[in-house]
Amino acid sequence: MMVKRRVPRCAIVGIGELAPIRYTEGTTTLGLIAESVRLAVADAGLEKDAIDGLLVGPQVGETPQHVPATVAEYLGIQPTMSNVVDLGGATGAGMLWRAAAAIEAGMCETVVCVLANTNERSGNPRSPNRNPIREFDVPFGASGANVSYALLKQRHMAEYGSTQEQFALIAHWARKNAQLNPNAIFYGKPLSVEEVLQSPLIIDPMHLYEIVMPVAGGAAFVVTSKDNLPSGGHAPVYLLGAGEKITHRAVSQSPALASAPLAYAISAALEQADVSAQDMDLLSLYDCYTSVVGVTIENAGLCKPGQFGEWMKDHSFGHDGDWPLNTHGGQLGFGQADLAGGMSHIIEAVRQLRNEAHSRQIPNARLSLVTGNGATLSEAAALVLGVES
Repeated sequence: MMVKRRVPRCAIVGIGELAPIRYTEGTTTLGLIAESVRLAVADAGLEKDAIDGLLVGPQVGETPQHVPATVAEYLGIQPTMSNVVDLGGATGAGMLWRAAAAIEAGMCETVVCVLANTNERSGNPRSPNRNPIREFDVPFGASGANVSYALLKQRHMAEYGSTQEQFALIAHWARKNAQLNPNAIFYGKPLSVEEVLQSPLIIDPMHLYEIVMPVAGGAAFVVTSKDNLPSGGHAPVYLLGAGEKITHRAVSQSPALASAPLAYAISAALEQADVSAQDMDLLSLYDCYTSVVGVTIENAGLCKPGQFGEWMKDHSFGHDGDWPLNTHGGQLGFGQADLAGGMSHIIEAVRQLRNEAHSRQIPNARLSLVTGNGATLSEAAALVLGVES
């Protein structure tokens, strides 16, 4: 009997391994990761710039969150696909097929998969303060999201002359759209531009109502193949395009606003879907802070860099407007349930495309751009979702 074998499409081309030692002294997990990657890339005969995919393990010792971004920044790479794989002793094997799947999906071409850890002597626990961000940013007060996103807003205002009123308009529209969503945390609580500007200045130039309010909540979605669609179910919402990019972790290492990772991610998603931003019926844009929305609008090519404020003055962003934007209220109006807050943008896009948004339904919605943002405009993902006409 002849066995039918799968045609191989991906291969391991480089390896790197450090000799085990009993205890580590004066080193870090990030340092071990970097040396392992250096050896593997050299063994492959490549330069590090050829690496556009990154898979790492959980809890790399120095950082409990934003692990791929921290590792990527330390390595000096800007991957278009990255993830944490957490399968215990099966993590290495699980990484290999995930790397191949990402390559076959067109998200990247060359992935480095790396695992490493230190082993401290008894009584000398791992220090939680070895994250590079604590060396270059925290000592100067750049600690936490409020500071970082305020710096980005300040940078936009300094470079382009954007105004407080223009940023406040983003928060106003989020609250306005939330008035048609009974599930929104700020349902029944509209907000004017003047009220945004009169709210407390949390950190110059960021006002209280320009910042998401953390809440509890959850969200989930189910994905299957086109050949496995449930019979008699909802209209399927297809993933037509996706893009992803990491450029840095610490705000001190961020690129120019026009080169934020969202610019690449959005462009890649639109190109994969063979559509343009102007084709979108819904903009479902991540909005933890008003500064993120302004930059995202510009990165999407809807207006020139520095012009989001003037562009917004010329358009309407409700479900019945010419540019529906975060019709569920966005996180600024709906609430941010930690990571589930970002997922709310996907949920709303699906509702709109399935024609199930009730009083806030966009007429004949067929395409939506969805974005996600992590760290400080550091980790970006973009999706184009659509339904069959």
